[in-house]
Amino acid sequence: MSVRCPDWKTDRCLVNITTWISPLTIYDFDAQKDIFTKSIFNTDVSYPGFENLVSEEVEVPGYDGTMIPLSIIHQKGIPLDGSNSCILKGYGAYGISQTPSFSIFYSLATRGVVLAFAHVRGGSEKGEAWYKAGYKTTKPNTWKDFISCAEYLVQKGYTSPHKLAGTGTSAGGILISRAITERPDLFAAAVCNVGCANAMRMEFSPNGPPNIPEFGTVKDNVECQALFEMDGVQHVQKGVKYPAVLGVCGWNDPRVAPWEPGKFVAALQVATNSKKPVILKVNYDNGHFTEEKVVTFKNFAGQFAFLLWQTGDKDFQPVK
Repeated sequence: MSVRCPDWKTDRCLVNITTWISPLTIYDFDAQKDIFTKSIFNTDVSYPGFENLVSEEVEVPGYDGTMIPLSIIHQKGIPLDGSNSCILKGYGAYGISQTPSFSIFYSLATRGVVLAFAHVRGGSEKGEAWYKAGYKTTKPNTWKDFISCAEYLVQKGYTSPHKLAGTGTSAGGILISRAITERPDLFAAAVCNVGCANAMRMEFSPNGPPNIPEFGTVKDNVECQALFEMDGVQHVQKGVKYPAVLGVCGWNDPRVAPWEPGKFVAALQVATNSKKPVILKVNYDNGHFTEEKVVTFKNFAGQFAFLLWQTGDKDFQPVK
């Protein structure tokens, strides 16, 4: 929910209400008259299949006993026998919270896919302390919380390791690159989307210096060690059975240099022993993101297709 008061001289406000599975509804609120009605700016929208979805909010015990919020979206009545493809998303940086909001991308759940959002330390879901608990030297909590959420989804039967995929975007590249290098057995597939996967070299990129306050600098002994712990490239080991990985970069990305996901993919290609695909997609029409909807939809359609292919969804298997 958000509240905006376009005219601060009055007591009338616009109230936006949405959930994971309910599209945005805009209301007019007149505080002076205590009247709450649908706004003239609102357009009622419904999407087929969303009426059959449910969202759950749970808390998961982390490796150190801390309770990690986890949001789960799925069809009503799905079997909890580990047979469902599941896509787990996480971020955990800059104090940014993943609050419930509707997206047409969640239509994946109408196909029987379980979607989950791990509210890991590094965001602000539980305040400033939550943010600082996933920051610089405490950054390992970010991917360890993600791993704990993945383990919960498996333990409760929402999915299983050969059906579970993880994604991380931008600073979430630290989360996903370290989650799959620390627990490669837990995931069938992963997407590192314009992701920070080479933290030790990040400060030497064009957008590196402004991010030193968030992640640290190699010029400080303690922070250099913290950056090493965050660095997915540095933790790739030869002969390990890594999950299938799709690295995505934007050729004109001003925030995360394309060589970060590129180096991570190259390291995995050399090291992995799983025979699963490890590929890099370069979006020449993209920067970090783009406002061009056709490019955006094609980009994410490719990412989801890759994850559903690698988690065994019958509709996304190669034609024989």
